[in-house]
Amino acid sequence: MAASPKAYGQYRQVQVNTASPGKLVLLLYQGAIRAMKQGIDMTQKKDFEGKGNALIKAQDIVMELNMALDMDIGGEISNSLRQLYVYVYKRLVDANLNLEIGPIEECVGIMERLLDAWEVAVRETEGMANTAAQPGLSVTG
Repeated sequence: MAASPKAYGQYRQVQVNTASPGKLVLLLYQGAIRAMKQGIDMTQKKDFEGKGNALIKAQDIVMELNMALDMDIGGEISNSLRQLYVYVYKRLVDANLNLEIGPIEECVGIMERLLDAWEVAVRETEGMANTAAQPGLSVTG
C-alpha cells in the first residue's frame, strides 16, 4: 500500500522540523536536484508549464542556499559557494527561457558534487558531535 501524498507531506514536514542545520542543507540540495531532473523530464515531454514550475522551484532553492550563506564566518568558502550558486541560478534561468536541457544537466552535476561534499561534512561534524556526547565509546572494540 502506497502512502498518500498528504502522509508524505506530513513526513517531510517532520523531517524538516527535526533536522540539524547541516541536514537541512542536504535536504535543500536534494530538493534542487530533484526539481532540476524534473525540469529535464518535463522539457523532454514538451510539458513546458511543468518544466517552468520545476526550474523555478530549483531556482528558488538555489537562491535560498545563497541567502543562507554567512559571509562573515564562511570567508572564502562562502564566497566560492556564492559564485557557484549565482552561476547555477543564471544557467537555470537561461535553460528555462531557451528550452535547453544541457545547462540543466550541468547544474545537476554541480549540485550533486556539492551534495556529496556536504554529506561528508555533515557526517564528519555530526559524527564528532555524537562521539563527544558519548565519552568512553570506542569504535575499535
